[in-house]
Amino acid sequence: MGNLPLLSFVMTLFLYSSFNISSAVDFLTPSQTLSDGNTLVSENGYFEMGFFSPGNPMNRYLGIWYKIIPIPTVIWVANREAPIKDLHGVLRINTTASEITLTQNDDLVVWSAKSLKPVENPRLQLLDSGNLVLKNGNSEVFLWESFDYPTDTLLPGMKLGWDYKTGLNRRLSAWKNWDDPSPGTLTMEMENHSYPEPAMWNGTQEFMRSGPWNGIRYSAKPFTAFPIFVFHYTKNKDEVYYSYQLINQSMIGRMVLNQSKFKREALLWSEAEKNWKVYASIPREYCDTYNFCGAFGSCNIESMPSCKCLKGFKPKVPERWNLMDYTEGCVRNRPLNCLDEVGFAKFVGMKLPDTKFSWVNESMRLDECREMCLRNCSCMAFANTDIRGSGSGCVIWVGELVDIPVILKGGQDLYVKVLASELETKKKSSLTIVVVLAAALIVAALLLVGFYVVRSRKQGKKLEVQEESMELPLYDLSTISHSTDNFSNSNKLGEGGFGAVFWGRLPNGQEIAVKRLSNQSRQGMDEFMNEVKLIAKLQHRNLVKLLGCCIQGEEKMLVYEYMPNNSLDSFIFDLAGRKLLDWSKRFNIICGIARGILYLHQDSRLRIIHRDLKPSNILLDTDMIPKISDFGMARTFGGDQIEGNTKRVVGTYGYMAPEYAINGQFSIKSDVFSFGVLVLEIISGEKNKGFHRSNHALNLIGHVWRLWKEGRPLEFIDTSITNLYAPSEVLRCIHISLLCLQKHPEDRPTMSNVVLMLSSDGALVQPKQPGLYVEGDSLEARSFSNENEFLTTNELTITHLEAR
Repeated sequence: MGNLPLLSFVMTLFLYSSFNISSAVDFLTPSQTLSDGNTLVSENGYFEMGFFSPGNPMNRYLGIWYKIIPIPTVIWVANREAPIKDLHGVLRINTTASEITLTQNDDLVVWSAKSLKPVENPRLQLLDSGNLVLKNGNSEVFLWESFDYPTDTLLPGMKLGWDYKTGLNRRLSAWKNWDDPSPGTLTMEMENHSYPEPAMWNGTQEFMRSGPWNGIRYSAKPFTAFPIFVFHYTKNKDEVYYSYQLINQSMIGRMVLNQSKFKREALLWSEAEKNWKVYASIPREYCDTYNFCGAFGSCNIESMPSCKCLKGFKPKVPERWNLMDYTEGCVRNRPLNCLDEVGFAKFVGMKLPDTKFSWVNESMRLDECREMCLRNCSCMAFANTDIRGSGSGCVIWVGELVDIPVILKGGQDLYVKVLASELETKKKSSLTIVVVLAAALIVAALLLVGFYVVRSRKQGKKLEVQEESMELPLYDLSTISHSTDNFSNSNKLGEGGFGAVFWGRLPNGQEIAVKRLSNQSRQGMDEFMNEVKLIAKLQHRNLVKLLGCCIQGEEKMLVYEYMPNNSLDSFIFDLAGRKLLDWSKRFNIICGIARGILYLHQDSRLRIIHRDLKPSNILLDTDMIPKISDFGMARTFGGDQIEGNTKRVVGTYGYMAPEYAINGQFSIKSDVFSFGVLVLEIISGEKNKGFHRSNHALNLIGHVWRLWKEGRPLEFIDTSITNLYAPSEVLRCIHISLLCLQKHPEDRPTMSNVVLMLSSDGALVQPKQPGLYVEGDSLEARSFSNENEFLTTNELTITHLEAR
């Protein structure tokens, strides 16, 4: 329904409250009626049903809305196309006809709903799920329910799809506008054909589709999407539908079609801000628009231009294509006939094409699917229907392939039929180049062979010694390339100080994260090998595990264990994610990070200063155990050395200690300062950099220092932590963080003392004034321009490294 204008919102709130005279009952019997001015309230007070006016006070509707939140939010309307024009609306149960009727002035029926069969003892009840149900007495069998007739909202547990036995199509249709609940042009439904998929329509024009279910998710959904909304897909002889649940039942969430924005929005209620927050929406960008690139064209949001023809195809109307008019799509470079020799081009990370003209066999293997497509002259492409494990099931397409964008960090493999000669073009071109250059290369090779033999003997011995001393598996480039789909953008997890990071799966099924050293990195082979050997020897529960590396030609890569819960920042800085972290989980994460840093500073073979501790570099495993990652900026020391100096300051502003950010002086106490910032962000769910309050110009450090001095430190805790927690434990963590954040390094505790303080309840010294606690402090800001080269910006990690 969109955001309401202030005046309309106030009017709506008035009109709701004016008639909210609740009798606090949740059911209606034939001897009772529900008239305008009275309501039904679900058993635990979650939902309320009654009459309301969203805009024009003379238009009255019977609807259901949330009762447990202060903003009137309607989730279902009975008479959305036939408003009652006065205050004489009445809802009753007609036992003779076994139906529910809504009348105006007791004679004009404006809405009705009929039971599936005759009812002896009918009872109309509003459930805590938001579902209005008609049943026989206290029976749990529903003879009619409002969930079967949704309006613009899909609640947890509701079904979007078809009931094959009754022919019922459960579909969504948006409100026409904020004050008119009658159906707009935007609808969403499950398309009912051999390979069903949800789609959105604008009138009779298909607007967007989610792709078919592939056993894990819909093919248009990225695999990195944070699962606040957990989807379920069901297809059998009786029905086909999808539904969802919230991963945390304490959350309040809904999905709604928004006519004004032409989006399906997933919204979560923020108790702290007393407002609805958009968690996700579709379409996400223009590549999600149905058939944006035309037939046989694929859209990639990261490419320029975004639309490209599939391999073996070319623009149908080049003049329009060059003007970015892609509606005509693409055609084959040369038409196929049934006698042509053909093969299949593999496309990775794709949303599967529109399934209206597809054929499905869920018991076939992929190789059988390929053979069927080869034998069928009309077959254009094939894919697995289920991508779990090694894949299963077969879907083939006939006719044009439509709506096949690249899904970054998602999608699945699609095999498109092309001429065999198209697949061999690249090989032939490469062969021609080889033949032309062969003579010149032979001459050059003869001149270099002498030098190469001498050098290779030396290098061979050197690499042999290195490999023997690494105590770490070496992976072939081909293995890593295959595991990451040739470093596909759809597998790219992000960028770090080291280079790009890719998700992959080894042949044994193990998921991995591959850090690929950027060509622009300053690390040479010696420095890379030293770092590999160093990290290989780091073994701790709270450090990410290095599985191996790959060194081949110019390629240098590290292979880490994959962390499915991503990084800490995706939880504590996310409106919905932070609700999944109660205080117990947060405290365990704080303690785990502390133990990991202590290991680096004291217990590892070399003293290691990380220099870039921040939430995005703290990964979380399936049990939410924290793992420190990204050692691309770390410095190592031997013996008793605990500090150093640099003119190249690297790290992330907001987490760097003042002496490091200003003068380039780093030490184990620099990491202690960063840890202090981390603890504050974990407790509050707020970022230090960019923190703002209207009544002061302090950053997060300054804000908590102010609360501490005023005796109000518990006001600092994240409001989403609603469960029971020990105030003394929270206070102790805030106290420890302030000790870590003291301006002068010598005042800060060591990590061994921090771990001890976290695990005991002994008395703590009072903290002194923290460093960098005023946002944009002029004195400290001027110091940045002294003699040090400052290599970091807000939330941007610099990738240039120093030689060790």
